[in-house]
This record gives sequence, C-alpha cells and structure tokens, in this order.
Amino acid sequence: MASAQQRLDSVLGHVKVPQRPAGTAKLLQKNPDDIVITLAVRTPLTKARKGGLKDTPLDDLLIALLKIVREKSGIDPNLVEDVCVGNVLAPGQAYVARSAVLAAGFPVTTAASVANRFCSSGLLAVQNIANQIIAGSIDVGLAVGAESMSGTADDGAPKMSSQILNHPIASQNEQPMGRTSENVAGQFSVTRKAMDEFAASSFQKAERAQKAGWVDDEIVPIKVHFKDPKTGQVSEQVISRDDGVRYGTTAESLGKIRAAFPQWAPSATTGGNASQITDGAAAILLMKRARAEQLGQPIVGKFCGATIIGLEPRIMGIGPSYAIPKILGKVGLSIDDVDVFEINEAFASMGVYCVDKLGLDPAKVNPRGGAIALGHPLGCTGTRQIVTALSELRRQDKRVAVTSMCVGTGMGMAGVFVSEH
Repeated sequence: MASAQQRLDSVLGHVKVPQRPAGTAKLLQKNPDDIVITLAVRTPLTKARKGGLKDTPLDDLLIALLKIVREKSGIDPNLVEDVCVGNVLAPGQAYVARSAVLAAGFPVTTAASVANRFCSSGLLAVQNIANQIIAGSIDVGLAVGAESMSGTADDGAPKMSSQILNHPIASQNEQPMGRTSENVAGQFSVTRKAMDEFAASSFQKAERAQKAGWVDDEIVPIKVHFKDPKTGQVSEQVISRDDGVRYGTTAESLGKIRAAFPQWAPSATTGGNASQITDGAAAILLMKRARAEQLGQPIVGKFCGATIIGLEPRIMGIGPSYAIPKILGKVGLSIDDVDVFEINEAFASMGVYCVDKLGLDPAKVNPRGGAIALGHPLGCTGTRQIVTALSELRRQDKRVAVTSMCVGTGMGMAGVFVSEH
C-alpha cells in the first residue's frame, strides 16, 4: 500500500501540466466566441438560524434572486435557455430548482438543473453553463449558487457500504470536516497562532471593505419575511448587508476561543477560525460575446476556464494548492499574473497552508475577507467568489482573478476570470 506521502507526490505529479503559450495578453483579447459574464450579483450573506435570511427557504431565496436577475439584466427571459443551480444540502433539489425558475417568471422553455460538488457547487454551475454555451447546446444561461443552511442541516456522510468503509482512501469520507481541518494542521504543522492570525485578517479585511462600501455593487437587497425570535411576529424586511462580520476582531481575541474539536489533535480549529454557517445566493449570467453585443448586454467579465483535481479526503482543505497550479498551467499564467485570488476559507488551517504552499501575496488573497468572516453557504460560495472577484478587480482597476474551492470529499476546483470594466 502506498504511503500518504507517495500518494501526495502522485497528485502533485498530475498537476504538472504542459505550459501552453497563452499568458495575460491572450486572456485579455476579445473574441466573438468568448464566454462572457453580463451580470454578477449576490444576496447578502446572513448567519444561519439567526440572520436576516433565516426564515427564507431555498425556493423563496431562489425566486427572489431570479426575479432580481430578470430586472437588473433587462434580458428577455425567453432567451435564457437553462438555469443551473449549485446546491449541496436541500432535499428534492431538482424539484426546487425547476419550480423556482418557473415561479420567478421564466417561461416553460427555460430548463433547470442542479450541480452538487459540495463546496464547489457554485463554481461547477458556472462551468456547466459555460460548457453548454461552448458546445453550442445553448446560447444564454444562468448559473446560480444558493444555500439555506438555516433550513437544512449538514448531517455529514450517510451510512455507506462495507466496501467503502473497508477501503483505506474511500473510508476517509466518513471523517467530519472539522477532523479534516485538524488533519491539515497536524500533518503540515499549521499552528493555532497562524490560524488565528489568518482568521483575524479575514475579519479585518471584511470590516474594512464593508465600512468603505466596496461590497455595495456586488450585493442586491432582498425582500423577505422575518420572524422575530422573541415575539414570534412576522414582518417583511429588506436585507441588504452581510451580518457575519465581527468588527474589531484580532488574533488575540480569537486566541481566547476554545477548541471546537478537542477530540482530534492538534485541536487548533475553533468557532473563530473556521467558516460560518450561513444563508445566501449568487447568480452569474453567461453568453458568448457576440450574443451579448447583439443583445446590448453590458459585459462585466469573461470566463476563461475551470478545472478539478482529486486528493485524499482526509486533507481535503488543501485542494486549492493543487487546483490553482493546474488551472494556471492550462491558461498559461503564473502566480504573479493574477491580481486577486478568492480562495475558500473553509478552515484557517487550509487557508494558511495554501497561501504558504503557493507563495501567494496575502494582500491579493480574499481582499474583502473570505468565508471565515463572511460565511460559507455551501452551494453559494463558488458563485459568490466570482461576484466578489469581479467587483474587486473593478475597484482596483485590475484584470485577472482566480477563484478556488476545496471540496469535502477530497477535491479542489479552480477557475480563471477576467474583468472587463
């Protein structure tokens, strides 16, 4: 049986893809067949079971966002041929997705599907729609990532067969996500201090961005029904702000929080340096450049490609450290060519590892804070990252972003996007 290090070396070998002559100049070229983004928006992200979206089930969340997409884009809904919804937890996902599309005012000719690759589901939804357009299956499509973690708990792995439970790698998918965070911290010597410093930076970046109004152009207010937990009275409210950002957070204050998983060494993960359980949704409207110009749609960005790679589930969090080099190799970019990295902060242990392993400039990583500060609605985050990245590129007057997700069952996914502001 191969050792864990041998298996890791094998994975690293897979990401050494041949370089192709591309680079930033090629990505910035404008061609009629480019897959472009004409709208990129998200709802506020709110605390599960406590925040403004706690009483909004997934179907109502989708309907509200889809109506906003129709209104903001001004596109004829008859032209939208498919809506792919990234979602992880909801039962009856396919029923909910198709029904929400119809209830939001799209015609019966608009199809719907669901993408579920755990935390990368939102990015997978974007890739699925883009690939359909590239293949000529559709001309216009909408990718959505959405999750109501208030309404659906994450119960972890289901009961699985003895063939899986007796397999040395497959059985790792029984491990809870908290344990995988501790595995990363233990195996790669990521200290509690480094994790708390990383998490504090996430909160501080998010606080700065929220106070400065940087996030205002990525968030669309959403009207919902909210039940007061004290009185039980239901009222209609407009939710317009992320509510998970804890102002004044420091590494020292996070250092006082007790370990979340004392049963697993090194017990460095806490409720302060791990992603928040959150509700939210995001949407990306895609089509070819020629079609966007024909329809008079504003082009805000370009989808340049996405890729996936597998690794041991027990250290799933470091997936971006493999997926990012793989996608950069495919499009001919170097780390230095990228202006913004949006990397999912499922746990600070994986964030610290990935930034150090890839030699990233911390200022380029999640400049508006990540999932630790903003929250991680599982199916939403992969789409939300794209919305955030395009907005941040506009603010900085920069062009190239990479978004990347770890995936709970042992995968990493990454995509490349160019801003056209």
